[in-house]
Amino acid sequence: MTGVESPAYVPGHGLLRGRTAVVTAAAGTGIGGATARRFLEEGARVLISDAHPRRLKEHETELGREFPGAVAAVPCDVTDEDQVRALFEAATAAHGQLDVVVNNAGLGGTAQLVDMTDEQWTRVLDVTLNGTFRCTRAALRAMRRTGGGVIVNNASVAGWRAQAEQAHYAAAKAGVMALTRCAAIEAAAYGVRVNAVAPSLAMHPHLAKVTSAELLAELTEREAYGRYAEPWEVANVIVFLASGYSSYMTGEVVAVSSQHP
Repeated sequence: MTGVESPAYVPGHGLLRGRTAVVTAAAGTGIGGATARRFLEEGARVLISDAHPRRLKEHETELGREFPGAVAAVPCDVTDEDQVRALFEAATAAHGQLDVVVNNAGLGGTAQLVDMTDEQWTRVLDVTLNGTFRCTRAALRAMRRTGGGVIVNNASVAGWRAQAEQAHYAAAKAGVMALTRCAAIEAAAYGVRVNAVAPSLAMHPHLAKVTSAELLAELTEREAYGRYAEPWEVANVIVFLASGYSSYMTGEVVAVSSQHP
C-alpha cells in the first residue's frame, strides 16, 4: 500500500482559552507532549506531568519559552497514590479550578503469554489501567467540587483487536475503555464528561527505539492511509473532546485509526 502523506499542521483556534488542564506522561515527543503543546496553542493553561523529572523539566523549559506563564510541571508516577494526589492538589492550588485532565500515562511491552511473568503483567496494568483509575478518581473529586470538567483517557485500538505478545497491554487498554464508560455514567450527575481516544500507531522517536521495525511496518500497513499517525493528529482529537464542540459526548471511545470494530 502506498502511504498518504501527513497533512499540514493545523493552527490553534482558541478552543480551550481560559481552561486549566493537566496532561500526564507529557515529557516526551509522543501523544502527551503533543497534547500539551496543542492545548497551549488553543489557549489553555497546562500543568504537565511525567515520571521522568529531567525530561519533564526540559519540556517545561521548551514550552515555557513559546508560551510564557502558561505552562508548569509537576513530576508524578501514576502508580503512586501520594504523587497523584499531590499533582491534582498542585493543579487546583495554582488556578482554583481544574477544567480538563488527559490521562496519557501508559506502558507497553512484548511477551508471549505463556512466558509472561507476574511482574510484567502487573507493571503494565499498574501504569496503564490503575494509573488511569487513580488520576480519573482524583480528577473527579476535584471537578465535583467545582461543578464540571472534562476527562480524556488514552486507550488504544489494542483494546479491541487481538495481537500476539500484547495480552497485558491489550487487557489494560480494554480496561481503560470500560473505565471510561463507567466513569462517564457516574460523572454526568455533576457535569463532568469522560471520553477516550483509541490510537493505533502514533510515531515518535522513543517508540521507534523500543519497537521492532517489522512490527512498525506491519501496524503501518494495517492503516487505511498506509502511514502512521503524527502524535499531533491524535492530540487534535483530544482537543475536540476537551472543547465545547463535543459538549454532548460522554462515555465514548473515539478511534484515531481505521482499526476499530
